[in-house]
Amino acid sequence: MTGNGTGDTEALREEIRRTRVELGETVEALAAKADVKARLKESADQARARMREQAAQTVARVRGQAARGAEVARAQAHDKGELVRAQAHEKGELVRRNPVPWAAIAAGAVVTVVVLMIVRGRRR
Repeated sequence: MTGNGTGDTEALREEIRRTRVELGETVEALAAKADVKARLKESADQARARMREQAAQTVARVRGQAARGAEVARAQAHDKGELVRAQAHEKGELVRRNPVPWAAIAAGAVVTVVVLMIVRGRRR
């Protein structure tokens, strides 16, 4: 302690200043907690942000699944096309190797058409 008392006065003033600052911060924190409207708005904003993020993740997941499904469908269609081409080639080879039954069927069709024309011609 100094003889004139200015040291104690300055220390007290500094402590009062710090106390005022702390008190101001405490009052601001209490006011923020008491401001229900602002807290609800902040909570709603956070919930909205979470929902947007979840929606974006869901969209990305669905698009990925759709792309994989489309790729599988393309592969299956390609495989089926190859199978049909192979079967058609086999049938074509069968006809080329043994054309007689097909020629007989064609001749039978021609004879049938001629007979029908003759029968219709006699009715008139």
